[in-house]
Amino acid sequence: MQQILVYADSLTWGIVPGTRQRFPFDTRWPGVVELRLRAAGKDVRVIENCLNGRRTVFDDPYKAGRNGLLGLAQQIEINSPLALLILMLGTNDFQSMHPHNAWHAAQGIATLVGAIRQAPIEPGMPVPPILIVAPPRIIQPKGNVLGKFQGAELKCPGLTEAIREVAQSLDCDFFDANSVTPASRVDGIHLDADQHITLGEALADYIAPRFEK
Repeated sequence: MQQILVYADSLTWGIVPGTRQRFPFDTRWPGVVELRLRAAGKDVRVIENCLNGRRTVFDDPYKAGRNGLLGLAQQIEINSPLALLILMLGTNDFQSMHPHNAWHAAQGIATLVGAIRQAPIEPGMPVPPILIVAPPRIIQPKGNVLGKFQGAELKCPGLTEAIREVAQSLDCDFFDANSVTPASRVDGIHLDADQHITLGEALADYIAPRFEK
């Protein structure tokens, strides 16, 4: 069995927009990826490491542990060997308490890639290839996330392009979630159920050629 580690935030954890509930595994996009690959005969397991509020490399002033660098190398060590690591972060870098722009978030992604590649894995185990997924662009936030993300839509323009450049410069695969789905119609930040399914199906099709039956 080959393992995929997904390292991400609440968009991937599966928060139900407008609530504090969670979509079930078979609705969340990592679950959709696993089920679709297994239905195609691929012997694949998807491991979710998705934390609500996780930034790339920045601290949350109100909640501990949201800096994506914290414990990342150990997660690679814990879950090795890995056939693939999927990284989808950046949205929380634009929360209202931060002054960051797209370049800052993309540089955070680059720092995470470096940490992944330097993780203390066991001798002979592979350094996993990395697929960087640019998250859907933030629409004007609304509902219960408005205070947390107020003004985020003004800070995030250019994120997709900045992440694409980082992926190319670091020889990582790249997938633009915006090519298949926008952000939630409910809160402008997360993913609605149908959007999880659309993204999961698209990513499964994208990575399927990597895996033998």
